Amino acid sequence: MSSDQSGKPVIYQVFTRLFGNQNTTNKPWGTKEENGVGKFADFDDTALRAIKNYGVSHIWYTGVPHHALIGSYPGIHDDHPEVVKGRAGSPYAVKDYYNVNPDLAMNPAQRLEEFEALIERTHRHGMKVIIDIVPNHVARQYQSVSAPPGVDDFGARDNTELSYDRNNNFYYLPGEDFQTPDYPEGFAPLGGEYQGAHYQESPAKWTGNGGRHAKPHWDDWFETAKINYGVTLDGIKDFPELPPGYDQQDFVAHAEFWADKSLPNSWTKFRDIALYWLDKGVDGFRFDMAEMVPVEFWSFMNASIKVHNPEAEVIAEVYQPDLYRDYIFNGKMDYLYDKVDVYDTLKEIVRESAGTSRLDDDQRRLADIEPHLLRFLENHDEQRIAHPEFAGSAERGWPAMVVTALLGKGPTMLYFGQAQGEKADQDLGFGRASRTTIFDYAGVPAHQAWMNHGRFDGGGLTQSQAELDAAYQRLLSFSAQEPTLHGDFISLHAHNRQYSLNYGERQYAFIRKHHAHWILVFVNFDFRDSYCDLILPPDVVAACEGLYSGSVLVECIGEEWLQKTVQAADHGDLTIPINCPGFAGQVFKLSGR
Repeated sequence: MSSDQSGKPVIYQVFTRLFGNQNTTNKPWGTKEENGVGKFADFDDTALRAIKNYGVSHIWYTGVPHHALIGSYPGIHDDHPEVVKGRAGSPYAVKDYYNVNPDLAMNPAQRLEEFEALIERTHRHGMKVIIDIVPNHVARQYQSVSAPPGVDDFGARDNTELSYDRNNNFYYLPGEDFQTPDYPEGFAPLGGEYQGAHYQESPAKWTGNGGRHAKPHWDDWFETAKINYGVTLDGIKDFPELPPGYDQQDFVAHAEFWADKSLPNSWTKFRDIALYWLDKGVDGFRFDMAEMVPVEFWSFMNASIKVHNPEAEVIAEVYQPDLYRDYIFNGKMDYLYDKVDVYDTLKEIVRESAGTSRLDDDQRRLADIEPHLLRFLENHDEQRIAHPEFAGSAERGWPAMVVTALLGKGPTMLYFGQAQGEKADQDLGFGRASRTTIFDYAGVPAHQAWMNHGRFDGGGLTQSQAELDAAYQRLLSFSAQEPTLHGDFISLHAHNRQYSLNYGERQYAFIRKHHAHWILVFVNFDFRDSYCDLILPPDVVAACEGLYSGSVLVECIGEEWLQKTVQAADHGDLTIPINCPGFAGQVFKLSGR
């Protein structure tokens, strides 16, 4: 990922609809008039400067493409409540890929122009813009009012008498009408308020998660329809496959391979959508549930994107580790979520159901692709750290964030509200406590305290929240400027686990080294202070230039100046006396470097 920074990229994920909302009502199933809604305009110069203070290089504006929602706007077809989750709607049920969510605009008729202005403002503050593309499914009532001339809607030319056709955009259930799910209490359309006519769809389409039932389960992605990429009902690929060796070829070679091939209609539709947004100034895309789309499509799609703009960046959500390398090397993804390995490991360590040795196992398993992994502790799909279902307090998750930011070479992602310890402890309609809602109109309390009525100065935070926020700014700004994070990973864990007294499975230590420079990271996941002599064996000493008995190390991410003097030990070992508070992390480098 390109960046003007000398360290690692930092991606700030913001749920765009919620960011600027100052309304604190938070009525379950509340309308936007009752609960408020954020706007593109809320990302003014003050807000963008405040975001930049976390070392941010990229902002992922989540929920920008026009998705299904409850509300009427002139010239836009209303969405049926039975195929909308919540009132504000799921950002992953896109209904018009050639425009943006009208809720986000001060003047909905000028919504695209308002977003273009936001792109320009973001660039002016030295940050790049990422938006979602959701390739696996679209809203059941997809209808673009903004598509360029000659661009057909998804499904407009489908033969709906066939379950499958290579050039159909959807899969169908001929002879069957769509039926609404049986909802559990509290999840019925508009919270049970809707009593109107049922949504009509005939024949029924497959549901977004691949369900082949005319009446999906309420927990299915019932508000969406799955896109057909030319995979038959039996799972056979009805398109050319990449020859062996293309995992070693660049995007130019991939583009040349596809140039003369006959391809399913859905492939070219999504390619054209991506190129449209690149021409608007968007710098890259986060692809939702990419593993549910054939890797050959990604070879075509990402090669097309890179030919159009070689600096464009693509990030994919993939949860099957056995697919990682295929989607990186054949699919030409820049980055994949590291959810199943390091995120899950850190969550279990924080919750005391795993030891820190698991991190060494993860690093070994992922070593060849580790630079392609995006690491995070929160996003819109995951539980908030401060919620009891994760850590129960933001402070308890802090050592995991230090590891997240400094363990690898790939980007770090920060979710809005995370640095202020947002708890997400309210049920707000379709969205339930532990995750910040993506379906409802709502305010985000800890984030609102940081926003402080548009001042974006943290003025409403408690003392503990302000201290946490400052720690996040120090850590992520350090990671954005620290060149050693481009270098090698050297674990100190196994050696210290065996030979150092008072070092155990609640502590973790490692070195990052790049050329002659290095840093040492120590984290303490325990609630008790950690006192130990951290041992640096001879091979580590030899690898780290300037590391001698008597060398002075300076701590880099704490607010208080801290020094440690390296000491000699037996057998050529060196030791560093560690006193690390509970739920804390320390980062050391040689004094003067």
